[in-house]
Amino acid sequence: MTKIKNIPQPQQWKPSEVEHIKIKSNYLRGTLVESLDDSITGAIAPDDTQLIKFHGSYQQTDRDLDDERKRQKLEPLYSFMIRARMPAGVSSSQQWIAFDKLSDQYGNGTLKLTTRQAFQLHGIIKRNLRQTMKGINDALLDSIAACGDVNRNVMSTSNEGLSPVVVELAAFANTISDHLLPKTTAYHEIWLNQKLIAGGEQDEEPIYGKTYLPRKFKIAIAVPPYNDTDVFANDIGLIAIVEKDQLIGYNVAVGGGMGKTYGLAETYPRLADVIGFVTKDKALDVVEEIVKVQRDFGNRENRKLARLKYTIDRIGIDAFVNVLETRLGFELEASKPYHFESNGDVFGWKKAADGKWFTGLFIEHGRIKDTETLKLKEGLRKVAELHACDFRLTGNQGLVLGNIAESKKEKIQTILVEYGIGEGEKLSGLRKNAIACVALNTCTMAFAEAERYLPKLIDKLDLLLAKTGLTNDDILIRMTGCPNGCGRPFLGEIGLVGRAPGRYNLYLGAGFSGNRLNTLYKEMVDEDEILSLLEPLFKQYSEERLSGERFGDFVIRKKIISPANEIKVVK
Repeated sequence: MTKIKNIPQPQQWKPSEVEHIKIKSNYLRGTLVESLDDSITGAIAPDDTQLIKFHGSYQQTDRDLDDERKRQKLEPLYSFMIRARMPAGVSSSQQWIAFDKLSDQYGNGTLKLTTRQAFQLHGIIKRNLRQTMKGINDALLDSIAACGDVNRNVMSTSNEGLSPVVVELAAFANTISDHLLPKTTAYHEIWLNQKLIAGGEQDEEPIYGKTYLPRKFKIAIAVPPYNDTDVFANDIGLIAIVEKDQLIGYNVAVGGGMGKTYGLAETYPRLADVIGFVTKDKALDVVEEIVKVQRDFGNRENRKLARLKYTIDRIGIDAFVNVLETRLGFELEASKPYHFESNGDVFGWKKAADGKWFTGLFIEHGRIKDTETLKLKEGLRKVAELHACDFRLTGNQGLVLGNIAESKKEKIQTILVEYGIGEGEKLSGLRKNAIACVALNTCTMAFAEAERYLPKLIDKLDLLLAKTGLTNDDILIRMTGCPNGCGRPFLGEIGLVGRAPGRYNLYLGAGFSGNRLNTLYKEMVDEDEILSLLEPLFKQYSEERLSGERFGDFVIRKKIISPANEIKVVK
């Protein structure tokens, strides 16, 4: 890394509309109380739709019904999504049962396990928001900062059967989450009926300040060889360095982010740069100061260019590290060697160092619901009612049942077998490595289907794979309804990003361990084109691949596409 003489200074921005909303919000209060009490509409005031994100909720509509309701001269069918804050994705059996009940009582009867290891409840109407928030709080969880321009849910490898340091990593994820939590009392006042602070004079945000961050901020921890949190897709990625089964510290990566905007070339997905190593006793200081640098240097004029990745590329990675180290008062050490092998989930039973058992379960696209053929919600409720395990969400929309005593293992396995739950090892390598965002019908940004469509597409792709003997080969496929990147599509060996109803941009060639972005292969393809384009590639891969060669590496070696960016090590 090159030391620079002149440390850059924060520039003055003309505040965007959302910045003005935050400025006048009185620490995230706005007129949310008035909006919630307005019985004339199912919506909340426009400014409040921005502020409610900081409280962990988004206003949505049922887009399947929008046209019909417009013809009937009715307002859209408004509802709300609530996302819980669950560092490292860990919840108790009691909390699982509580969310199961809340989804039936106030939501659409389903639970969504997100790509950031959190619960989402969908379909909550405005008059039930407070009761739902109270139910979450009664379960000893909350939704504070699950959305909005703040640090969001902190991810970490959740399966203790994979490494002896997972417990310590999860504890650190909780420490980071609590440390970076907004200090405003607005959440408790609005949702839990605690006493309002007149004028908010007692509120203070020592880390964020009155206007919080310029944009959302994401942190993830991973322990090699498992990159199941896609650590390079985050604003801060912490790569655990373990020696003799002891955690010594973290390689620090900065500037990852998946989102882009169609038609705006200045926006792009980016992988985080590894900027050095920090011992675990100093890691929290490093995390806080990175957040503060982004607070001070991030773009507050154009939200599409406000993520940390754009801050770093605007001022330069060397300047960014210089600012960071100047504020820290010490330099980061040179990064330590590490190696990632995959970024998918590990299925089946694993025994942790303390003798407890953990089992990884496949949950298709994280949707917990009952169907005629799979009573998934009912079966997992039966497991929870045993109170013999905890429930750990993964970064791939999967689930780990954990902390299971030897004496309880058989009872849990019996229920899983009875209900046919989580049998990832029986699925094709493509299906068990698939991620899809929610997309239609509730996401306001989606151009195309994802979660509701990808399983049907994989049915057809599996037939092609079977023809070429690739059924059991792990291939990463990711689909999103838009380019905002919630399902991390630009890290799929096959990436499908919605452009219009039934149309997607097809990307190929990401690294299997999350170390390389994919490359655009063809735009605006429909299902027939997707199948016709991939079938000869599967055949060629089956016949011409090298031993152990991954599909993403193969399409690059054969010059089917040009390689995109890989991670960069700065120090």
